[in-house]
Amino acid sequence: MLSGGGARAAYQVGCLRHIAKVMPTYRPRILTGVSAGAINAIHLAAHRGNWRDAVQDLSDLWLSLRTQKVYRTDLTHVLYRVAHWGLKVASSGRLGRKDIRGMVDASPLRDFLNDHVPNNAGRVTGIEDNLQDGLLDALAIITTSYAQSRSVAWVEAAAGIQIERGQLYPRAAQLNIDHVLASAALPLFFPAIQLDGTWHGDGGVRLTAPLSPALHLGATRILAVSPRARVPRIEEGAALSTNPSYPSPAKIAGVLLNAVFLDLLDFDALQMQRINSLLADSANTAKAAAKRYRQVDVMVVRPERDLGVIAREHEISLPRSFRYFERGLGNPNEPTADALSMVMFEPEYLGLLMDLGEKDAEARSEEIQAFLRGEPAPIAAP
Repeated sequence: MLSGGGARAAYQVGCLRHIAKVMPTYRPRILTGVSAGAINAIHLAAHRGNWRDAVQDLSDLWLSLRTQKVYRTDLTHVLYRVAHWGLKVASSGRLGRKDIRGMVDASPLRDFLNDHVPNNAGRVTGIEDNLQDGLLDALAIITTSYAQSRSVAWVEAAAGIQIERGQLYPRAAQLNIDHVLASAALPLFFPAIQLDGTWHGDGGVRLTAPLSPALHLGATRILAVSPRARVPRIEEGAALSTNPSYPSPAKIAGVLLNAVFLDLLDFDALQMQRINSLLADSANTAKAAAKRYRQVDVMVVRPERDLGVIAREHEISLPRSFRYFERGLGNPNEPTADALSMVMFEPEYLGLLMDLGEKDAEARSEEIQAFLRGEPAPIAAP
């Protein structure tokens, strides 16, 4: 399960790089991608080589990124969109262009994916072949329908596999570049994408149970890679860290984005662990529940360092025009830059995230390998 977080999804690639190194013959049968994680998921699902080559190619793809390959950063274009957004707000919609979609122009990302993800007129190739060869059971890309205000799972799966209905609206599809762009369309920042006649945006917006797509596709063991560091536990009576400065718009936006894309995974994993504990605690409970429920082991791999702190340290590498406006909305004295960490697609920063992911996965290597081999896994305490 590959979650969102914009540029933070590079951390996932680092984790996968270590897994591919120590388990070169391993290949996941079910892949789910949300937001930027959809890029990783569809690349791995479509790759016709072995698992190690697939991960290496994905790593090379991320290292070839630049911010200007994701959205336009030239000063003239940025000023143009900012001016029209400002006019529209200040004039109550009477001035400014009516068709400004998103704060940035994300057409460079479409061009980049068309060049680097194998496709035929947008239709991603390789997925169907891997399904037919038995190398893959299912791939699900999650978007949010703005018309219906609900999560949609676009599923390409082997014959006979159907996603169960829950909070998700399942749709069988031949996945294409538009599905990926829609899933990764950060609200307001990137423009929404039209799929089957309705507009869709980032898959994390309405996905209150991020593990559910894999669960409904029949997974019995889920490895979730989250780009969110564990929130430090505050002991009773301990003083909260203080910052006398009023929170900047960028800081508030970062907290909101974390709540939308990252916090729900922790809650979902906690609920899954509690259900597993209930099933394991009582033989009678387990027998009664076996007719409706199954135990699904979950492992969450997460950064040891706060990626927002790393983004603040590498802010200088941003294109000049974007850095200018980011500093206008942010506060350089704030220790983290969560919003910035999701939209900074610079190779130095992305490479650091991948190295960190590889290091964190290596620290838990034996645990991860045992989990993926299907060995008995202890039920983590809630």
